[in-house]
Amino acid sequence: MTPSGIMIFAAGFGTRMGALTQTQPKPLIPVAGKALLDHALDLVAGHRGLKTVVNAHYLADQITAHLHGRDVSVSLETPDVLDTGGGLRQALPLLGAGPVFTMNSDMVWGGPNPLPVLEAAWDPTEMDALLLCVPMAQAVGRKPPGDFTLNNGGELRRGGDWVYTGVQILSPHLLEMVPDRVFSLNRVWNLAADQGRLRGVTYPGHWADVGYPEGIAMAERMLANV
Repeated sequence: MTPSGIMIFAAGFGTRMGALTQTQPKPLIPVAGKALLDHALDLVAGHRGLKTVVNAHYLADQITAHLHGRDVSVSLETPDVLDTGGGLRQALPLLGAGPVFTMNSDMVWGGPNPLPVLEAAWDPTEMDALLLCVPMAQAVGRKPPGDFTLNNGGELRRGGDWVYTGVQILSPHLLEMVPDRVFSLNRVWNLAADQGRLRGVTYPGHWADVGYPEGIAMAERMLANV
């Protein structure tokens, strides 16, 4: 079963951006003349029809206003931000049944649309989580260390020089195994790894992390050279 929905994470405080996020949420920071959130939404539009959900907490009114009139649902997290795992679990009724894409909103891509790359490698008989990764040399603006080791069979283990790009396909039944209301998807990946069902696939282009101010110029240079 292929994913029918995608969750774009846009609820965080963006503290690493310093003054840039004092009055606007990080997903609305412009990179190459376009808000980070719109870079993500353009990838969704360029793939196929997906139910699209964006979560919001910090300066949520700006996120909601930015999305007004679009075919995008907003999952408001209040009074507390729920982290990636809790936020995804809250949004599941809006996403539909079955596996889902998730995407962070603080990166840009210098290469093919990452969603079909992931979908082509997705095999629900073998995996419950499939993470799109790049080697550190292709991760523009990312500071070491990496996140994972990716072996030739696609299995992931913690530690190594492969970087998670912030896009994945996930079987949501794993979320029900975590009792907490607020939790990270890292806990879900650990559950999948314990069952031998955590996998990775290589992104063939470059990818830019725009998690801090210096990353904006790096990402714009990358895009200019695509």
